[in-house]
Amino acid sequence: MGKATLVIMAAGIGSRFGGGIKQLETVGPGGEIIMDYSIYDAMEAGFDKVVFVIRKDLEEDFKQVIGRRIEKIVKVEYAYQELDDIPEQFRYKAEGRKKPWGTGQAILCCKDVLQEPFLVINADDYYGKEAYKKAYEYLISKSSDDGYSACMIGFILKNTLSDNGGVTRGVCKVNTDNMLTEIVETRGIVKTRDGAAVQNEKGELTNIDVDSEVSMNMWGLSPAFIGILEDGFNQFLDSLDADNPTGEYLLPTIIGGLLEEGKMRVEVLQSHDKWFGVTYREDKKDVTEEIQKLVADGVYADKLYADVSERR
Repeated sequence: MGKATLVIMAAGIGSRFGGGIKQLETVGPGGEIIMDYSIYDAMEAGFDKVVFVIRKDLEEDFKQVIGRRIEKIVKVEYAYQELDDIPEQFRYKAEGRKKPWGTGQAILCCKDVLQEPFLVINADDYYGKEAYKKAYEYLISKSSDDGYSACMIGFILKNTLSDNGGVTRGVCKVNTDNMLTEIVETRGIVKTRDGAAVQNEKGELTNIDVDSEVSMNMWGLSPAFIGILEDGFNQFLDSLDADNPTGEYLLPTIIGGLLEEGKMRVEVLQSHDKWFGVTYREDKKDVTEEIQKLVADGVYADKLYADVSERR
């Protein structure tokens, strides 16, 4: 079996809950949190290392809740995403800013701990077993050395909406060869009586096709992509002006730009599993119920890692 790493972007946990870290609260019958299920599914698929991208101020809470437990069953590394972790000449652009620079920077923070193909996921999303199996197969058989070949796990928009407010999704166009041709980071997608719509700052709605394919930030990438990210980050920071102080360096936007330039090749692997996640405080109840259903159906054991021996 080939080596592949799971990268969990967890530096933003808690930011939408007024400081409460709801993504670290239990949702499973054995005290599991969402990340436990992601790690379990990834290990089952063949992944043999986990990199947690966190903030330094959350380190102790994070290790107490999940880090030290996971270190007993799989190799674990940490990367730290901080607001001031940018080239010296751009430090002045961080003045007045309250949070780091987005998912692109999150992956850049991992450059010293990634030497193998890797899969990126969000900390607060449940993706399902099929996604990890398909991603692992791609990474060990198709990952390239130039950094420009990647895979994306695609989900259907209607299966990724929250009952409790708007969400951000990368809305995709995919050709008949299952290759990504366009991705647009779209904020404020809400459920409506007729399906879904994009809500602007004035509350105005524009309908969107609920059967659209979307990205949930589940990307399969090669270590060489980090060099591409680094060059792009410097360009991003250089172009950031006073009119856009909260601008973020986001994976969908980065990859979308490379697609437009004809540089990137992204194979879309479709998952039929149901996604769910914790975007809002109220989502936790729904996630707990979904996990209970999966346990009742025998997808997971009551105590998730009971069948996993120590691997280190």
